[in-house]
Amino acid sequence: MLKKGSKLNSILTGTCPRCQEESMYVNQNPYNLNTIYKMHNHCNHCHLHYQIEPSFFYGAMYVNYGLTVAIGVASFIITKILLGLNIETSFIAIIVSLIVLMPVTARLSRNIYINMFVSYDQTAGKE
Repeated sequence: MLKKGSKLNSILTGTCPRCQEESMYVNQNPYNLNTIYKMHNHCNHCHLHYQIEPSFFYGAMYVNYGLTVAIGVASFIITKILLGLNIETSFIAIIVSLIVLMPVTARLSRNIYINMFVSYDQTAGKE
């Protein structure tokens, strides 16, 4: 499932979508908030330029919106329906989960967005 060449591998690991050999990010830790969006300009292995066009990753905001809605709904279902907590506690759980997972969803949305446009190429970088 997470074998090299799958989109899911590139999305979850944050590696180059074309060759999946190196990370797109300067710092692997998304919770280092100073470098959360700091990316390499291009892949050193296959030379894919990550910023495909100016302001390319603005489109990732829409992906991020979908991810945060899904997390909010999942948090509500877990706290309200499964655990039976009151509505105020459920909303607090939603807010806390969204704040705690914000760095992860920010990077994950960028990974998903670039993988919509770039496919794996096993011959990439082999000159």
